[in-house]
Amino acid sequence: MLTDSDIERWLREDVGHHDVTNDVPGTTEGRLVAKASGVVAGLDAATAVFEYLDCAVETPVDSGDAIDAGDVVLRVDGPAQSVLRGERVAVNVAGHASGVATKTRAAVDAAASAATGSPPRIAGTRKTTPGLRGVEKRAVAAGGGDTHRLDLSHMVMVKDNHIAEMGLVDAIEHFRERASFATKLDVEVEAPEDAPRAAESGADIVLLDNMSPAETERAADLVAAADADAFTEASGGITVADVPAYAETGVDIISMGSLTHSAPTLDFSFRTG
Repeated sequence: MLTDSDIERWLREDVGHHDVTNDVPGTTEGRLVAKASGVVAGLDAATAVFEYLDCAVETPVDSGDAIDAGDVVLRVDGPAQSVLRGERVAVNVAGHASGVATKTRAAVDAAASAATGSPPRIAGTRKTTPGLRGVEKRAVAAGGGDTHRLDLSHMVMVKDNHIAEMGLVDAIEHFRERASFATKLDVEVEAPEDAPRAAESGADIVLLDNMSPAETERAADLVAAADADAFTEASGGITVADVPAYAETGVDIISMGSLTHSAPTLDFSFRTG
């Protein structure tokens, strides 16, 4: 949840201790204009920045909408000094969030085009920018993706280090005993043959880590044959270009850290007057 202290920190970082650049009298109107096509996101954060500065804001589009170059996505009016002080923070956060949403939508569309049945969900990961997880996770959702777990408390992930210390089955039992009945276990495996073992031992989701599409398909088939009622999740360095090959494997989820840590910014400009 974005708070006033978050916005104050963003503005203080940009304005510094003695802002002369934005010392402009009077009132003005401003427009946030797209310079490229994509999927818009981050408008709630951009709006919050200007409202914190006592400006009036209107957003003619909604997060998740497709936009073209030249589209106005936000209008603001208020004291010129406040509008100009909020400009760069608002442009940066909207541009970053829209870049995440645009990349997510590309992955979602790629999965839908390639899958022969129901397409897998495209999910984000915890590879987010510190302090911006909420903005980035909402951007993934705006692009049609799944947010995955928002923090460590949302789901237990039994990873390779846990398994190295305790063994696959014992690690699953260890965390199952400590987790709430409402908390799912996502268990990472690195070989197709371990996937059905994880499912049969109590995994709710079997994460197929760093497997090729062929290995992923074999693992998904083995889990399905085990009839253990577990989802399968492909993960590990998957790019948008890789999505079609993984979407054809039959997995339920494709999780991609690149949605948040490597999304290019969608270009916006801010115009006044």
